[in-house]
Amino acid sequence: MTKRQKRTLFRIIASLVLFAAGWFLEDWFSAGAFLAAWLIAGYDVLWRAIRNILRGQFFDEKFLMSLATGCALAMQDWSEGAAVMIFFQIGELFEQLAVERSRVSIAGLMDLRPDYAMVLRDGAEIETAPEDVQIGDILLVRAGERIAVDGVVLEGAGTLDTSKITGESLPAEVGVGSAVVSGSVNISGVLKIRAESAYAHSTVARILTLVETASEKKASAERMITKFARHYTPCVILAAVLLAAIPPLFFAQPFQPWLTRALTFLVISCPCALVISVPLSFFSGMGAAAKLGMIVKGGVALEQLSRTDTVVFDKTGTLTQGSFSVKEIAPNGIAEAELLRVAALCEAYSNHPIANALRSACPSPAGTVADVQEQPGFGITATVDGKKAAAGNSKLMQSLGISVRETEAVGTSIYIAYDGAYLGSLTVGDTLRENAAQAITALRADGVKKTVMLTGDNFRSAQLYATACGIDEFHAQLLPQDKVHAIESLTKNAQGAVVFVGDGVNDAPVLTLADVGIAMGGVGSDAAVEAADVVILNDDIGKLPKLISLAKRTVTIARQNIVFALAVKGICLLLGALGIASMWLAVFADVGVAVLAILNSLRALHSKTK
Repeated sequence: MTKRQKRTLFRIIASLVLFAAGWFLEDWFSAGAFLAAWLIAGYDVLWRAIRNILRGQFFDEKFLMSLATGCALAMQDWSEGAAVMIFFQIGELFEQLAVERSRVSIAGLMDLRPDYAMVLRDGAEIETAPEDVQIGDILLVRAGERIAVDGVVLEGAGTLDTSKITGESLPAEVGVGSAVVSGSVNISGVLKIRAESAYAHSTVARILTLVETASEKKASAERMITKFARHYTPCVILAAVLLAAIPPLFFAQPFQPWLTRALTFLVISCPCALVISVPLSFFSGMGAAAKLGMIVKGGVALEQLSRTDTVVFDKTGTLTQGSFSVKEIAPNGIAEAELLRVAALCEAYSNHPIANALRSACPSPAGTVADVQEQPGFGITATVDGKKAAAGNSKLMQSLGISVRETEAVGTSIYIAYDGAYLGSLTVGDTLRENAAQAITALRADGVKKTVMLTGDNFRSAQLYATACGIDEFHAQLLPQDKVHAIESLTKNAQGAVVFVGDGVNDAPVLTLADVGIAMGGVGSDAAVEAADVVILNDDIGKLPKLISLAKRTVTIARQNIVFALAVKGICLLLGALGIASMWLAVFADVGVAVLAILNSLRALHSKTK
């Protein structure tokens, strides 16, 4: 509990003591106790109402509560005025506790930021800020310390707690050559790590940026409630004024009973339940997703996910692990080693997973490379040892006027040309994720009507992976712009939302175009993570069905709160206008309904997923 919440609790207890004393005292002593209870419980409400009025903001719940309780006290309804203010503050405290509880899963990620980094320079240990770590620096990380930036282990072995990064509770064993991410905590051992990124571009910095902006994109239900409250409040104030004025002025009714009805009407009308519970439902849903290792950028993404009709997957790094290796070498009149050498030199400066595989097959190629030009969706051209070379698909070879021998091998075929001649082909293969087929089955069971795979691979390779996963439809040999056209077509024909799951730079336009873009954040590029609406931090595709199930439950809870709050408010407003509802029923209609709606909202934080 925060200091502010403790102060509020103390004020509530003091107000309740004075309120109880008011029942046992007599005359003006009793009135004084109730008035003191009202002031102690509600002085901040009164101040905020006055401050908002001075700013020209007349119509909010603070104004309604101050007006209603103040008039009740003016009519010498001391106990009712004090009780309404006390219970309003109890509701406010409950709201703060509920919001904080739902924020814990997301705000907990803010603890990821390392306080310092221990850098080894000239044999000395230097403590520095994470922002000052440079690429290539050697970091010393002892047990209990947090890794400052992404890197690779050079010396030592240990166990890392990555639960706040990936949502996985099991520790990860690391040793020499292991890639480690910032924000992880070293549980055991001493590690020497070479920094592979600056802090600003590290995993933890990207996560913190996502968390800080997570609540900016509001769902339509949240926007509707904001607009509703803006017009609702002046309407109910006008209705209360008419309720208090018309019967005495035009029908010779006594003034005080109708004024009491109008005040009761005002207390009932406070839209606390709607204004608090609907945003809290979506915030709780985002908190539940964070527990599972997924960052959702706002309620609008959850709302769209709840109506998912079609899920579209990129293949490489999404349905597959993205760890390529050369599976087949087919030279054309030259030695295999020469074919691999030219291919590795062409791919020397590319960070594409396939390029990494080709370089791994020939780690230290002899030769010079210059004038490298990468053509997305085609391949790479370069000058190798002073002569033109190319490595890419058959479309690249065709554009260069080079005839190739088409391969039927399963995998991604890379054709190599050098000095205008065809040197041969290399087939690079990937490994299907273990739970890919299981995830597709779970999506179908959760109501997803169609699953689609988009890939630049050849038809045979795409068909093999699609069949293994149980994908309904696939499109092969696509360029980046072809993927955009495919998403546009699917979005036009889908009855619900179209979700795209991808990880690479080429996926960024498609992630933006889809109704919901989901980036595999662990291996995903900065561009993909920036463009996405949801980031799966540890690349576990098995979390996708859980996310959709969670989104449906969150939206259902938000709608339950809207229907419940409006129904109870409507009934109680009618009873208040007819003089049947007392001020105590008004308290329930305001604070009680808000508390019940908040409790319902918190169910989203503990959503049960299939």
